[in-house]
Amino acid sequence: MDKVSRTDAEWRERLSPEEYRVLRKAGTEAPWTGEYTDTKVEGVYRCRACGAELFRSDAKFDSHCGWPSFYKPAAGDAVVLLEDRSLGAVRTEVRCARCDSHLGHVFEGEGYAVPTDQRWCINSVSLSLEPAGQGPHDDGKIIASERNTANQ
Repeated sequence: MDKVSRTDAEWRERLSPEEYRVLRKAGTEAPWTGEYTDTKVEGVYRCRACGAELFRSDAKFDSHCGWPSFYKPAAGDAVVLLEDRSLGAVRTEVRCARCDSHLGHVFEGEGYAVPTDQRWCINSVSLSLEPAGQGPHDDGKIIASERNTANQ
């Protein structure tokens, strides 16, 4: 996998202010506001910053936590996990392995009836959904007009 490296100015130019805040500054979107929280569309979830495949819809489940939840990434090398002590507790941050963008956090042992006993709690704004049978990529970047129709 080719790594994506851009300057801060390049990221600001490519991303909306909200995308930049979450993806590049490790922000969090408000619960129940993300476009993919309740989406049931079959497909592939990609990094909104670089287009890397991160999750598949068959690993998405209803956790009722306010953010899209998955029980595993699409591939073991799709994400990087980092220790996060930013809120005074130890959490595990999830980042895109290709561009180092913040995606969300992974939690274990919460008792969800999923094969991994993990909840990958991911910000919708960090993702772009590519519905099954479609491929709206343009050099690793989701085309904005197609991004807006991908969740319909």
